[in-house]
Amino acid sequence: MTNETTVVEKVTGAIGAQFNEGRETASQITTWVTEKGLDFALNLVFALVILLVGWLAIKLIAFTVRKALMRGKAKGRLLADFICSVVTKACWAVLLVMVLGRLGVNVTPLIAGLGVTGFILGFAFQESLGNLASGMMIALNEPFKVGDVVDAAGHSGVVLEVNMMATVMKTPDGKRIVIPNKSVWGGPIVNYNALGLRRVDLQVGIDYGEDPERAVEIIRETVARIPGVLAEPAPAVAVASLNDSAVQINVRPWVKSSDYWAVASATLTAVKMELGKAGVKIPFPQIEVHTAK
Repeated sequence: MTNETTVVEKVTGAIGAQFNEGRETASQITTWVTEKGLDFALNLVFALVILLVGWLAIKLIAFTVRKALMRGKAKGRLLADFICSVVTKACWAVLLVMVLGRLGVNVTPLIAGLGVTGFILGFAFQESLGNLASGMMIALNEPFKVGDVVDAAGHSGVVLEVNMMATVMKTPDGKRIVIPNKSVWGGPIVNYNALGLRRVDLQVGIDYGEDPERAVEIIRETVARIPGVLAEPAPAVAVASLNDSAVQINVRPWVKSSDYWAVASATLTAVKMELGKAGVKIPFPQIEVHTAK
């Protein structure tokens, strides 16, 4: 009987302790709600208002910045996207600090921690930051755009995509190449579409027994009839050099950049056919050997 009484007393005591603890907690909550609840509710409302107004302001700022960039000298979409992204993220960071401060959160340690974290990340991702900086230079200078045919970083092809970290190209044989912007900006960039026109540089050799002036005239008339060859600048056809086996003639018509390969192929075919019809001999490489008696 004594043991049963002891157990009941222990259980009753535990329940009483839990009840007292719960009552004390409820009292603390009631006191906090009474003394600080109203201030917290007001701060919460103000924080939500700041967040809403800030969100609208950020959208307006991003729109204004994009419109100004696209209307000014820096018309590149890549640069506009990047600057708008940076401005938006910076505005959001300031807005969140304001909201947390309104809610009573001490943001000083948070800002200090972000500074240290930023330094560590900057050191760890210095290669990526180099690509980002090069992407900024590409966006500012616009040495090429999507659709241009370029030589860059030892590769040739059509530009498919340009972002802040890399340039994507398609090679003539159908390969997709992703080149870090640091490599692209770190070397010469040749853009075949930038000026709209290209000169086709070809060479034709005729036999030493042929009349070079007649051959030049035949070639000039032939080139002028090829579709895609521009009248201005006028095609240049002239004797270039006296090689071992042939008199070398330069054939240099001007074309639109998009017509380059078609005109180059058509020019070689037409010149070969017309010289053959005119009886002008195109020699193959040969060596004359004289034997001493």
